[in-house]
Amino acid sequence: MPRERPREEGHREERPRARTHEPHESHESHEVRDRHERPRRRPALDARDAARSAARHVAGLTGRAPEGVTSLERREDGWSIGIEIVETHRIPDSTDILAEYRVELDGRGELVSYRRTERYYRGRAEDRT
Repeated sequence: MPRERPREEGHREERPRARTHEPHESHESHEVRDRHERPRRRPALDARDAARSAARHVAGLTGRAPEGVTSLERREDGWSIGIEIVETHRIPDSTDILAEYRVELDGRGELVSYRRTERYYRGRAEDRT
C-alpha cells in the first residue's frame, strides 16, 4: 500500500489578484495600462466591404447600378477598385455601352477619388486592352 506524503503546512497556491486603481498610482502608469487593456480593432475594411463601398459610391455619383467588380487591389493607404456599369442600355443587350470606373478608397471605405477609365460595347468587351 503506497504511503501518503505529509502535506506541507502553510503551502497554498496563490492566484493573481485583480488590479485596482490605487490613488497613489501615477497618471502615466494608468495610461500605459489602459493602452494595453484596450481591445484590438479589427482591420477597417476587408476586400468584400471595400468592393461594396466602391459600388455604392459609383451608384450614388452616376445614378446607375453597378454591373460588377472588375478589379480589386489593396494599397498601403486603402483600396483601388474597378467597377463596371451600363452607361447606355440598347437593344439587343450585346450593344449596351459599358464603362469601367476606377475608385480609390481610404482604409475606412471613404471615397478618395473616382474616374471613368474606359467605355466599350458589351459585345466587344473581349477586345479591350
